[in-house]
Amino acid sequence: MAQRLLVTGGAGFIGSHVADRFLAEGWDVTVLDDLSSGREENIAPGVTFVRGDIGSPEAHALVRDGRFDVLCHLAAQIDVRRSVADPAYDATKNILGSLNLLEAVRTSGHATRVIFSSTGGALYGDFDPPPSGETNSKDPESPYGIAKLAVEYYLAYYGRVHKLDTVALRYGNVYGPRQDPHGEAGVVAIFCTRLRDGRALTVFGDGSQTRDYVYAGDVAGANFAAATTTLPERGRLDARAFNIGTGIETTVNTLATTLKQVSGSASAIEYAPARPGELARSALDTTKARAVLGWKPVVSLAEGLDNTYRYFAARRPEAAR
Repeated sequence: MAQRLLVTGGAGFIGSHVADRFLAEGWDVTVLDDLSSGREENIAPGVTFVRGDIGSPEAHALVRDGRFDVLCHLAAQIDVRRSVADPAYDATKNILGSLNLLEAVRTSGHATRVIFSSTGGALYGDFDPPPSGETNSKDPESPYGIAKLAVEYYLAYYGRVHKLDTVALRYGNVYGPRQDPHGEAGVVAIFCTRLRDGRALTVFGDGSQTRDYVYAGDVAGANFAAATTTLPERGRLDARAFNIGTGIETTVNTLATTLKQVSGSASAIEYAPARPGELARSALDTTKARAVLGWKPVVSLAEGLDNTYRYFAARRPEAAR
């Protein structure tokens, strides 16, 4: 009998790539998504789709009674600006919604491994020079980052006290096909659509700020590795946390010029005032993921950007909105 996976947020950008990877490995895959930001067209044939909110009683019952071997929890409120404007809403979605699922696993009587999609840059902040390791200090600058860290503390608690099988994956800046070009986190998607449409690229600040860009297919591979690998003993916060990135700092200027080369576009690069609170530098040390999960990124930035631009170039402008 095939192993069973539930992906929350599986109609979204990263979640759909995760669902695709497990489906290709022969798993029985179910997606739970309220379609607030995900798209049903991202769900592959052969995947069971359940529309619903992770904080609902129906989602609780699905997890409690579904006898899933693995729960990949990607559903979230992902807009940092919205978390600043309405931290209570962010906490309701990202903390209480996650607790609803964890309580369902706790009461299910079934051994379900919970893989939580956390964040790298927003967790570590600018307090230590990159690349950041899992044990680096954590002091998030946004309610979004605070919520992710809070859920990680709950994961550690449920692991130690209730013996749940939990793991946190701390992503770098994930990019790739299906990324939303209208969210603040989707700079690659934003640049791709602007280049496709012959518009200038807007860089905030001087473009020297760095990020660790990791391809969505590699992130899906990290989820599969976390689902199928023997994990360390349960313990404190960082015991079962893994950075998922490349360890490479890429400036926004480099990103823009590389995408211009990939697209063959002559679009200008324009500069705008820096945005307050933006991280100056970010990259993740992935030594632990390589050693414990046997995972490493395999898609180079040039290859990933080429794949991503081709995806957006093949879509009509109105289809990308």
